[in-house]
Amino acid sequence: MDSNYLRLGVNIDHVATLRNARGGRHPDPIRAAEIAHRAGADGITAHLREDRRHINDRDIEMLRNEIELPLNLEMAPTEEMLEIALEVLPHAVCLVPEKREERTTEGGLEIKNNIAKLEPFVKQLGDAGIKLSLFIEPDLEQLDSSKKLGVPVVELHTGSFCLTKPGSIEYGQTFGRIIAAASHAKQLGLECHAGHGIDFSSVEMVASIPSIKELNIGHFLIGEAIFEGLEKSIIRMRNLMNKARLQMCDNESFK
Repeated sequence: MDSNYLRLGVNIDHVATLRNARGGRHPDPIRAAEIAHRAGADGITAHLREDRRHINDRDIEMLRNEIELPLNLEMAPTEEMLEIALEVLPHAVCLVPEKREERTTEGGLEIKNNIAKLEPFVKQLGDAGIKLSLFIEPDLEQLDSSKKLGVPVVELHTGSFCLTKPGSIEYGQTFGRIIAAASHAKQLGLECHAGHGIDFSSVEMVASIPSIKELNIGHFLIGEAIFEGLEKSIIRMRNLMNKARLQMCDNESFK
């Protein structure tokens, strides 16, 4: 595969949110994963929360066993979730912070002050052959701590950037932090992913950062599916990512 290719992971959590609002099995997250595969996704992401507010245990088992795409299991670093991950053996696990009262993941994991707590998760998941990533803020100290912990991958939280007004001072500052963090991750030898809050208007900026290798996008795509359909929404996102990557290569060739 082209070294400049940017992978797309589609998070299907909120298909399950809609299903759970009424009970039953419709809409089916497994069907959404199949559509994502057909539309050009490179992987499926799902967050199994403590309260099972959207994705549930059965969903995870079916995604692992019935979908051809790699499964990236987002989970909090708890003993319950570790046991599930070691039983299901997804392709990848992304450790994320989790608070019961939050609507969605509000920020990155605090790595610097929790290395001792996280070490057993890193060892056991790594020993099981699961590719492990940490969901962190685009902060250099958190990256240094992630490297010290021995993980191969970090995922940068892009929510602050995606929520700021384009053209504002804050917009430039938050994007600059993502650029600096992605560059630092590369220097440390960490594979760098990014996600949270990315939509059609912000994806090209994030996708233009050469050291980012994967984007994980969910809520926006599921919401946009109401208006355009899921397959069309993913294809459009995939095309915007490809466009940004092509422009990045063109710019590099003139340097």
